[in-house]
This record gives sequence, structure tokens and C-alpha cells, in this order.
Amino acid sequence: MRPIEKGKNSKTFNQYQDAKGDLIVRLGNYCSYCERELPASLAVEHVQPKSLHPDLLLKWDNFLLACINCNSTKDDTDVQLENYLWPDKDNTFLAFVYSEGGRITVNDKLADRQKKCAQNILDLVGLQKRPRSDDLKKSDMRWMQRKEAWDKAVRSLKRLKEDDRKGFREQIAETTDSAGHWSIWMTVFKDDRDMLRRFIKTFRGTSEECFDKSGAPIPRKSGIV
Repeated sequence: MRPIEKGKNSKTFNQYQDAKGDLIVRLGNYCSYCERELPASLAVEHVQPKSLHPDLLLKWDNFLLACINCNSTKDDTDVQLENYLWPDKDNTFLAFVYSEGGRITVNDKLADRQKKCAQNILDLVGLQKRPRSDDLKKSDMRWMQRKEAWDKAVRSLKRLKEDDRKGFREQIAETTDSAGHWSIWMTVFKDDRDMLRRFIKTFRGTSEECFDKSGAPIPRKSGIV
């Protein structure tokens, strides 16, 4: 899960939907949870549900961007913020392991409390869901799109090793910007420091404080991870 830097916003919003443009400018057209690039179908997501916390209906600090699957799975679940990891508060990239086949698991190297908070956010938005083989036509295709992104990243890395030119590196970075799934590209290219730095810069809103100069993830100062 990509750690993001949303920043402050002093605007007064008449409707929460009015914040969508500012969120996209800050964070790009990506779901804050599953990382899909969805320019036309992202929603302003309330971290603490508006139905239970009407006082937070128009509060910037309570906004993220979410796709319909993450948003509807999360629904109106009341959350205690300190019991979860959040992409705008923690280095969520350190918390999860992305692997072949679109799998996401909690990083076993985390401390017990960190593991619990990481699992809580996976459960909250259903990112670990994998439909049965007879259930592939359902509308939640997040896992399949992660698998496709993984395969694409692996092919790109193989081609780069065969033809390592600056222009090709730039092309890969530009392609990923419109492909989404930042964490998968960061995982597949984990041994290529140059590409890691490119991905961090290319994806708008990625929190640079969560990485050292080589592109390796480091704990977020104010976060649980």
C-alpha cells in the first residue's frame, strides 16, 4: 500500500465531493488502498464514516480517495484510528508483502501490534480477497488486476536487463504512472535503486519521507510503522 503525502488544505468545502479535485491533484488518480489507477471512478472516501461521524463530513483530514470495491467493502465500519495503518499516516509499504499472483500478506517482520494494525486495514477494505475459480465474474477484480500488474512488471524488468538504456528507464516510469499498482512495481524492481527512485518521484503524492536516498523504505516518523 503506497504511503502518501496528502498535506493540509484550508479550503472550506460545501460538499465533500468538492474535495475530489484537490485530492487527485495531491495524490493522483489512484485508490489509496488498492492502488488502481481509475481516473473516472474514484470517490472521496471518509476514513471515519460520515454516517457515524457527521462532524467529519467536510473535513480534509478525514478524506482519502477510494475505488468502489475498497469503499463499499469498508462501508460504514466505525474505526478506531489507532488500531489501523493508514497510507497518509504510516509507511504502509513496509507493512505488506506483494507477491506473484496478486497476493498481499502482512509483513512477518513487523512487531505484534504493527501486524495487528496491518491486518485490520487489509480486512477493512478486503484487499486479501481472492475469489474461487467458479466466482471470477464478480465485480471485484482487484486481485486479478494485481496479478496482471505483477506479470507486466516482471516482463518490464526482464526487458530492462536485456536493454538497459536511460530512455527505456524513463519509458517504464511513465508507463507505471498510468498503470497504477505502485507497490508491485516497487517490489519487482526492489534491487534497482534507480528505478525505485523513479517510481517514488513519478507517482504523484508518494511520501518521500518514507524512503531513504536509495529508495529503501524507512519507518514514518509520526506513524505506527
